[in-house]
Amino acid sequence: MTASAKATVTALLAELGDRWETREKIAAARERITADLPGWKVPAAYGLGIYDVSGELVFGHKNTGDHPLPAVVMAAVLGHSGGSDSYDVDASTLQQAIRLLEPAGACRAYDHPNLADWKRVLKLLRGDRQLEAKMVFVADFDDWRDNDDVDDLCEAVYYAAKDKAKPDRG
Repeated sequence: MTASAKATVTALLAELGDRWETREKIAAARERITADLPGWKVPAAYGLGIYDVSGELVFGHKNTGDHPLPAVVMAAVLGHSGGSDSYDVDASTLQQAIRLLEPAGACRAYDHPNLADWKRVLKLLRGDRQLEAKMVFVADFDDWRDNDDVDDLCEAVYYAAKDKAKPDRG
């Protein structure tokens, strides 16, 4: 993580406050953070993954066009300007992303699955220094062949949707 990312998070929190209790405050925070990302578009999918013992990138919570605040928060921390790409995420970088997203947790209108997943991954990263995490942004599902990590997220989203579509035979 760069010192500028930490300074950016500190400045944004000073400006936006440390509690965003309403949908309106969350929308205002998202718009403010987005203002610093020229050309930003909400990705078709994004997620934070960790490599399992077989070397496969496994994602906890996968987002497909929903929950734009966590995407823009992570983009601001990582310096992601758009498009499909992946980034190594260490514990200190993830801690800054959590720090910037955490004020949204005050809003009870949302469940905050990304915040919960990021905290889980942070705990894993702190417990195992050998563990590697990646943040993946997919601008368009047609981009999957350009980057193995993007491909992994596209496949994870595809199989999650396919599993949801299966009828429950219970």
